[in-house]
Amino acid sequence: MDCFFRNDAEFDWLYPEHFQLMSQKQWTPIAIAKKAAEYLAVSGAKILDIGSGIGKFCLTAAHHNPDSHYFGVEQRHELVHYAKTAKRYLGLENASFIHANFTQLNFSEFDHFYFYNSFYENIDQKNAIDDTIETSYSLYDYYTQYLHSVLKMKPPGTRVVTYQSLGEEIPDDFKLADLSFDTLLRLWIKE
Repeated sequence: MDCFFRNDAEFDWLYPEHFQLMSQKQWTPIAIAKKAAEYLAVSGAKILDIGSGIGKFCLTAAHHNPDSHYFGVEQRHELVHYAKTAKRYLGLENASFIHANFTQLNFSEFDHFYFYNSFYENIDQKNAIDDTIETSYSLYDYYTQYLHSVLKMKPPGTRVVTYQSLGEEIPDDFKLADLSFDTLLRLWIKE
């Protein structure tokens, strides 16, 4: 199954065509997923992808880092279905997908976090995945503040990777450990 992880086009073949066409705007590129997972993959860690979409980050990370477990939370049932289908096809036991809004999860169950600015569609609705969920500026603010507050409660050593994020969700006690991909990928650690 290594062939699916060579490049984005090959990975995207796991999904229906309309999701393949969204790949560049909506799903984490393979190179980003590998770099992010490398940073988050502390042996035995439970890593949560907030707004996991079709599961591209979790599946790529699970493939390259079998000693960690990756959880994706996504509020669109259809995307969770396709993520689970791809997981079964790829035979990855260290990836799981949860159909829920991330605010319904207990963050104490996870060690580290990946965030590809899934809240942004609330303020850029013309580039939304679909029209099945409510979007608004107030939801963007609520989700950003909610994530900020739960990260603030995490212990020192907690790692977070953000991709294409404004950084508003990262509390002040997280230190920027590294930047890459033209500063779009940011690696954080709580002091």
